[in-house]
Formats: sequence, structure tokens, C-alpha cells
Amino acid sequence: MALAKDRNTKTRAPGNWAYKMAAAKVYQGGIVALNAAGFAVPGATATTLTALGVAQQTVDNSGGSAGDKRVEVQRGCFFFANSGGDPVVQADVGKPCYIVDDETVAHSNGTNTRSIAGIVREVETGGVWVEF
Repeated sequence: MALAKDRNTKTRAPGNWAYKMAAAKVYQGGIVALNAAGFAVPGATATTLTALGVAQQTVDNSGGSAGDKRVEVQRGCFFFANSGGDPVVQADVGKPCYIVDDETVAHSNGTNTRSIAGIVREVETGGVWVEF
């Protein structure tokens, strides 16, 4: 049903969100993604990940069960390593790039083996600016 009067819509400030973790360890500054079960994991080559952003602290839940701990993740534009074997290039600006690991992005989906990291905003010597 569409609005017929004003609505007080709940909101959260943009920025950091805390996600329940899989039994994994994420490092501060690394790419964080959701796995197929909906739990936060470090970025890796996989087709079932949904990129979230960057971990704001190191959290080790490798000895726990999924959901035992949370990791704070920030969205925004961040600088990551460029894949040596499948580099992001200037022509990729404005287009998706793909997760290789928790600190590296690539030009392609690696023949359908990688998930989207985010949108390429700039390519520089030594890395790529990626917006999540």
C-alpha cells in the first residue's frame, strides 16, 4: 500500500555496520564479504560472495561457530592491490572489478570463478580505488 501521509522512516547513519561472522578470521583493512549462508568472511576467489566493504578491526572467529562474533565493516571507496595476472585497467573505471582475495581485485570474473568486489573509481600505479 502506498503512502497517503507522512511517514517517520527509521534510518541509520551511513558508514559502519557490524555483521555476524562465519568461523573465519578477517584482518583490519581487508575486503569483507557475505558467504552464501549470510555470514561475513574475508574476500576470496569464489562465486558465492557478496562484497560488503572493509573490516575496521581484526576479528578471529576461526575457533567459533557462525554468528559467535561480529565484524565492523565500512562502506566507501578504498585502495586495493591490482591483480598481476588479470589487472584492472583504465578502461575499467566505472565498471565492476572482482575479488581475488581480501586485498586484491581483478579485471574479470576469472571465467566465472570470482565475485564482484565493487566499482572501479580510479586506477593508479600500485593499485585500484574500489567503491563498495
